[in-house]
Amino acid sequence: MNYPYGLLMNSWHWIATGLYLLWLVPALLTAPWQRFRQKETVHVYLGTCVGLLFLWHITTTAFPGLNYHYIGATLLTLMFGWQLALVAFSLVYLGMFLNGSSDWQTLPLNILVTGLVPILTTQLIYRLVDRKLPNHFFVFIFLNAFFGAGLALLAMIAVASGILILGDVYNFTHLLKEYYPFIPLMIFPEGFITGMLISMMVAMAPNWVCSFDDARYLHGK
Repeated sequence: MNYPYGLLMNSWHWIATGLYLLWLVPALLTAPWQRFRQKETVHVYLGTCVGLLFLWHITTTAFPGLNYHYIGATLLTLMFGWQLALVAFSLVYLGMFLNGSSDWQTLPLNILVTGLVPILTTQLIYRLVDRKLPNHFFVFIFLNAFFGAGLALLAMIAVASGILILGDVYNFTHLLKEYYPFIPLMIFPEGFITGMLISMMVAMAPNWVCSFDDARYLHGK
C-alpha cells in the first residue's frame, strides 16, 4: 500500500507520525543489533531490503492508496524479528521516497499501515503457534509462513481500507463491490511466496531465519 499525499487530511499523518515513533524508538532500543557482527547477516538484511524495494515497483493500482504488491512483512519478521523488520520497512520506504515513488509526508502512515500492522500480526501468530502447538517443521512453515503471511496481509488491507473509509475517501459499499472480492487473489500469492522463500531458507540456510531453530523443529521429529 502507498498512500499518496493529499488523499487524507494532515491530521491522519500527524497521528501516524506519533504512533510510528512510539514503536520505532523501542524497536531501535531492543533490536538484536549484535547479529550484525556477522557480515553475512548484514548482506542478507540489506539484500532483502533492496529486493523488496524492487518488488514494490511491481504493483497494481485499482484505487489510489489501495494498490497491491508483494509486502514481505512476514518474511522480514520471521527472518530478523519484529524490531529489525520495522527498521527494514523504514529503509525501504526511504528508498521509495528517494526514487520518487512515495511522498515524504506520507512515510510514517505508509510504514505504520504497510509495515507495522502486518509485522505485529505475524509476531502474534508466531507467539501463539509457539506456545499452543507442537514444535514441528511443517507447523512452523504452514502456520507461520503460509497462513501467517496471508493473515498479516488481510490485517493490513483491513486497516488500510478502514482508514480510507473513515477519512471519507471511499465508501464501504463501493469497496465491498469493487475491491474486497479480489482480496483472496492478493492473499494467496503473499502466502505462497513467503512460504516458499522461508522453506528454502530453513532448508539451505537456517541461520538466516532467526525464528527457526533446528534443535526444536527438526531433531527427533
